Amino acid sequence: MNYENILIEYENSVATIILNRPNVMNALNSQMRAELTDAVTRYSKEARVVVLTGSGNAFCSGQDLGDGNSLQSVDLERTLRDEYEPLIRAIVNSPVPTVTALNGAAAGAGANLALAADIVIAKSSAYFVQAFSRIGLIPDVGGTYFLPRAMGLAKAIGSSIFADKIMAAEAHEIGLIYEYIEDDDYDIHLKSRVEYLANGPTVAFAGIKDAMRKSLTNTLDEQLELEAKLQKKCGNTRDFQEGVLAFHEKRDAKFEGR
Repeated sequence: MNYENILIEYENSVATIILNRPNVMNALNSQMRAELTDAVTRYSKEARVVVLTGSGNAFCSGQDLGDGNSLQSVDLERTLRDEYEPLIRAIVNSPVPTVTALNGAAAGAGANLALAADIVIAKSSAYFVQAFSRIGLIPDVGGTYFLPRAMGLAKAIGSSIFADKIMAAEAHEIGLIYEYIEDDDYDIHLKSRVEYLANGPTVAFAGIKDAMRKSLTNTLDEQLELEAKLQKKCGNTRDFQEGVLAFHEKRDAKFEGR
């Protein structure tokens, strides 16, 4: 697929996917959604970490409301099922760590696209807005799944009804994102985090993701069984052998991702 609405930077096993419609704050149109789904799926197979970010001063302002369709012809259910759901599943089910580098505003569908990643690292100036209620809609693109699990039911309902602007610091405090960094220090810090993931034990990272997500619905017995199964898989990797050897030799491990 030729990419017209996103940019790809691939270096040292890191695939950075950049939403690239800065004139509309990287609003999502149909073509961009298709490109994002294709890129996430492709680079999840080639890279050891996938990073999502936006060009300009915004991450993503959400659905492009001027995407060439009249209100009478818009089929929101079809758009969600055919275009957004494959994208969110591609991010959540990626076998490698996914990171949202939140460089600015994330509103509506853009906010929930950001939250689909395993790890969100935000600039201190970045923020979230569940803007759906302002136009008579409910949060979608996984928002009603991600929000209550991350911030609790009361906060999720209230912030969605009132379309609260949640700054990065508050998002971190309530558990919505992993961390936020002052803007001046952001690029250096993000690079170090991404390099750690790109040079880490990829199979173990995948196991951590799988186990943590399934713990939300598993019983204790099911979770213990899952841990044993996943640990067996990790224990059969070259990275486990290297990790133990490096521990005994008192040096940093050099993981291969297998």
